[in-house]
Amino acid sequence: MAAPTQERPARHEYEFTVIIEQDEDGVYIAHCPALPGCHSAGDTEGEAREMIADAIALYIDLLHERGEEIPPDVNVTTIRVLA
Repeated sequence: MAAPTQERPARHEYEFTVIIEQDEDGVYIAHCPALPGCHSAGDTEGEAREMIADAIALYIDLLHERGEEIPPDVNVTTIRVLA
C-alpha cells in the first residue's frame, strides 16, 4: 500500500529583489532581502543569478511545507545625494 502523498500547492510566479555584489576575491554574492538567510554565490554574475533563483525557489517550497505565508518583496528606492 502506497503512502498518502501530500498535495503540492499550485505553482505561482514570484518576483523578488535580489542584490548581487562582487566581493574582494571576485566571487559574486547574491541575497534576497525579503527572505532572511536566503543567499548564494557564483563565480560569475550570471551564475550567481541562477544560484539565487534556485535558493529562492527552495525557500518558497519550505515556506509552503511549513504552511507559512510568502513575504512581500522589499520596497527599493534610489536616493540621490550631493556630496
